Amino acid sequence: MANIVIIGTQWGDEGKGKIVDLLAERADVVVRFQGGNNAGHTLVINGKQFVFHLIPSGTLQKKTCMIGNGVVVDPAVLLEELEQLADAGVSVSPEQLRISDKAHLIMPYHKVIDLARESKKDACKIGTTGRGIGPAYEDKASRCGIRFAELLDETLFAERVRGVLEEKNFYLEQYFSLPTIDPEDVIEEYRRYAETLAPFVADVPVELEAVAAAGKQILFEGAQGTHLDIDHGTYPYVTSSSTVAGNACCGAGVGPKRITGVIGIVKAYTTRVGMGPFPSELLDETGDYLQEKGAEFGATTGRRRRCGWLDMVLLNNAARLNGMTGVAITKLDVLGGLEELKICTAYECNGKHTAAFPANLRMLEGCTPVYETLPGWAEDISGARALKDLPEATRNYLNRIEELAGLPIDIVSVGPERGQTIVTRNPFEE
Repeated sequence: MANIVIIGTQWGDEGKGKIVDLLAERADVVVRFQGGNNAGHTLVINGKQFVFHLIPSGTLQKKTCMIGNGVVVDPAVLLEELEQLADAGVSVSPEQLRISDKAHLIMPYHKVIDLARESKKDACKIGTTGRGIGPAYEDKASRCGIRFAELLDETLFAERVRGVLEEKNFYLEQYFSLPTIDPEDVIEEYRRYAETLAPFVADVPVELEAVAAAGKQILFEGAQGTHLDIDHGTYPYVTSSSTVAGNACCGAGVGPKRITGVIGIVKAYTTRVGMGPFPSELLDETGDYLQEKGAEFGATTGRRRRCGWLDMVLLNNAARLNGMTGVAITKLDVLGGLEELKICTAYECNGKHTAAFPANLRMLEGCTPVYETLPGWAEDISGARALKDLPEATRNYLNRIEELAGLPIDIVSVGPERGQTIVTRNPFEE
């Protein structure tokens, strides 16, 4: 039996969706444990593109999928995803999708406040997606959030909405000079959501324990990346939840002893969406090349991703924080056509080399990358299905990553399709 956590090692957008889809073939259950619809996992199956924001990627493998208590859920977005899947011929029943009754709801006022705050910051914007994720987690921490458990109790839900909106409306009107929100409109809108989603709501931790006790295999799907973690990322340019592997236990409701492995997803170069420091960023033709060839636009927002060389300081920091047991490299094919490649092996800060990731953003912004240069390759590698099919320069690049990370590369993605993958070790087959 193996229970594997999939996490991003950079700033998100590493291609986790494809790897989750691939590994879901061997899993019995796929569970999402944090984040909200501010994340987008893109899959390409037989030339058809699917973009998931809340529903775990394993649904295309017809696996049981679960949304854990650590996720904040916009019911309108969830229902839209279910409709889009149905239109594509993928029916998702309540037996196939389970939603934790402890998962918190994103409410209309969360989205209004999110956008209003960002617009008020002017030059100090965080780069939020405006989906209401942060305000929802804020209410969760301040104990005025609303969960699916309350949504299914019509009387209690109405009481909670009226009570919360008394404070929120004061904030909207007096601080942002925005119109107030009618609680009765919200109650009616969410009553309709409750009717549709009630069959999907379950006690996810209890169901997961039954799965694990039966010797079945679980795949835990993370969103965003390690360096967007609320504690360990480039704060305040982070997301509003804990993105590291340790949160798989808290966000899904399982004990640590159930986790048997952690696979870190590493894009063959580095990207970042939004604001925040990015030591290996390329503001030149090479950066443009990676952006264009890699089609680096956010699946959720459509924003252009900033691109740079692979940063081993980031990767090794992620390996330590997550207790990684293996690595999956994605978008390796994008590097084809470059005469030389660079890997950031350390930072130079205040005249000294360091392999540590500074918490002080002013210090991090002053760091310059220390590079190691390797030869590139011109060949198209999208047809490779084994490491021996790759050019020597490509294999050398992968070998160097393994050496610097001290971890085995288990999976290599050489294109967007499910089949464009080299698997050297499947963690579910050990």
